[in-house]
Amino acid sequence: MLEIRAAKKTFYRGQPDEKVALDSLDLKLSAGEFGVVIGSNGAGKSSMLNAVSGALVLDSGKILINGDDVTEMPVHKRAARVARVFQDPMKGTAASMTVAENMLLADLRSSSRRLRKGLNAARLAAYKERLSVLGLGLENRLDTRVDLLSGGQRQSLSLIMAVGGEPDVLLLDEHTAALDPRTADIVMQATVRAVDALQLTTLMVTHNMQHAVDFGDSVIMLDAGTVRLEITGEAKKKATVADLVSHFTVKTDRMILAS
Repeated sequence: MLEIRAAKKTFYRGQPDEKVALDSLDLKLSAGEFGVVIGSNGAGKSSMLNAVSGALVLDSGKILINGDDVTEMPVHKRAARVARVFQDPMKGTAASMTVAENMLLADLRSSSRRLRKGLNAARLAAYKERLSVLGLGLENRLDTRVDLLSGGQRQSLSLIMAVGGEPDVLLLDEHTAALDPRTADIVMQATVRAVDALQLTTLMVTHNMQHAVDFGDSVIMLDAGTVRLEITGEAKKKATVADLVSHFTVKTDRMILAS
């Protein structure tokens, strides 16, 4: 479960370029719920993800994960509970390390054990199995440096690494935006399988309206740092790309569309 309560954040307060990033933002996802976040540039999407991950300190408000108040918890301590996949395929991986070493690094973030010592036959077999579901051949490239992989392969590896520790919350920050359509589809299918299998509470930010229609349990539209629209239940199942696009030009109070 993820809950954001009355989150406020203003950048450059009192200066000519003062910017309200989050304006009393309220949002709640049930355990295992997959929320898709849309909105124009500057709507507060990245600020919201940064607040949940701990990378952004709120001026006021609270962040709760499974009922625990993590508002004051720094990002490095929150990392065990919140996983994030970024738009840039190189974020979240160590380029000069191999695929296997990267996966081990993700597994042992809180351990002082040496990487090579930990790369035993059992781990390598497990990594092959986890990577094989992607259909990208990464299971046969465990000894390949990450900087020699394609963008799609790197992003897929980032996803597998992120969910490997079974976090409480998964944040997807436009994680398919830099990929070609075929690879983006592979990554999205892998995402859905991981979310369903692990029942991950998930927030996915996207500018792809087709993805917003096709994936997730709800659509959440941000505008000026607050939630303007929520589409859930049967209304979400029936939503079209045209429906979502139409809301980008309509400024109203918060709307909730549900079954």
